[in-house]
Amino acid sequence: MNRIWTYIISKPLSEANLDALNNLGQDFVSKWIAHTQKLAAEFEILNGRIVVVKVLENIANASGCSIDKLLHFIKDCESRFEIELLNRLLVVYKNGDTMEVVHASQIQNLVLSGTIHENTIIYNTAISKEDEFKTWEQPLKDTWLSKYLTKA
Repeated sequence: MNRIWTYIISKPLSEANLDALNNLGQDFVSKWIAHTQKLAAEFEILNGRIVVVKVLENIANASGCSIDKLLHFIKDCESRFEIELLNRLLVVYKNGDTMEVVHASQIQNLVLSGTIHENTIIYNTAISKEDEFKTWEQPLKDTWLSKYLTKA
């Protein structure tokens, strides 16, 4: 089973910065090790808004020290690009062909304004296994954010 980590990019980045972030990520995963064993890992940026790091665990597992290295890398990227990646109160929702990022505190206002509704797709970035990608797109009504839906 493949392990994944997802990080929401708090604000839109320019193409140049997305390329730079991607290059840094590719470099990081190409050198990432756990207990002197190279990890088979992948780095990608989805729609310019979500960073996904994957470890192919049938080859080698990420361990405490290697996960700490990933966290250090992510914090470095936050500083370098002046973004938040570790803020778990950021929410990504589907808006046509794009992903929009908002703070969870904005969800109720977006519902009240009609911008989003109970069937708006929310991306569950709390997933940790690759097979969870199959269901990571969920209607708002089926997420922890459903508490912001109001009865008409």
